Amino acid sequence: MHLSSYLTLPLLPWLASAYQPPSYVGYSLLWADTFSGSSATLPSSSNWDIINRNIGVNNELQTYRADPKQIQLSGGQTLQIVPWRDTKLQWTSGRIESRYTFTPGAGRKTLVEADIRFGGNDFSQKQGIWPAFWLLGQSIRTGTGWPACGEVDIMETVNGLLTGYGTVHCHVYPGGVCNEPTGRGGAINIPNQGWQKWRIIFDRTSPDWRGESITWYMNGQQFHQVRGDQINDAGVWASLAQKPLFFILNVAVGGDWPGYPNGNTADGYGSMMEVGYVAHYST
Repeated sequence: MHLSSYLTLPLLPWLASAYQPPSYVGYSLLWADTFSGSSATLPSSSNWDIINRNIGVNNELQTYRADPKQIQLSGGQTLQIVPWRDTKLQWTSGRIESRYTFTPGAGRKTLVEADIRFGGNDFSQKQGIWPAFWLLGQSIRTGTGWPACGEVDIMETVNGLLTGYGTVHCHVYPGGVCNEPTGRGGAINIPNQGWQKWRIIFDRTSPDWRGESITWYMNGQQFHQVRGDQINDAGVWASLAQKPLFFILNVAVGGDWPGYPNGNTADGYGSMMEVGYVAHYST
């Protein structure tokens, strides 16, 4: 697709419409990005680190680009992350990591959420496409390795299949408390490729860390939970639910989990992930 055509495409009404974080009884909104701004521009560099390299993990193929072709505001208060295959059969895509960090508060419930949809290509054209909305422990930025830093995957899908996964990764690799590299996960059927709300709630209202929990929801329906007493290690639990975390949004291509694209894998907007907002709330 030529530059002129991809710059105008996000203005079409079927691709972009405004979304705002909802209000929830008992919760205060502490931070959000609603991705407002002109179409075909990058998201706010005040809010996000926009990755511009091949990060070399999971045997993935893509090189992330800080370019509106791969990651752009739609002009309708959404973010679009779009994977592309170039003429050399290499892949580029987008990944952003929030500068904002949060720590689930002791004695409180912390809710984080994003409204997400996927491009309309059939699953038969999405082999190797791997969109995700997730959290990493801030300590990875100061030298703590993975998975000891803690990782909380709020939503992942692979290969266009209508299954959403929520997972924690922790402790040591391989094996350990979280059975790495598999992690501790759950899954839910996704009704369609349209807008769904993906949420986790950190519940630290228990006086004992063993009674604390992380719970996953799609459109308000619970599909996974991990509790402190299941992790059964105070330090490991702290890496997941008691220390600073930051947001990541990306679309990977290929890798150990989805496998590699094939001749039917399509690039472009039909394989994108579109995000209406990312929000952090607390009681």
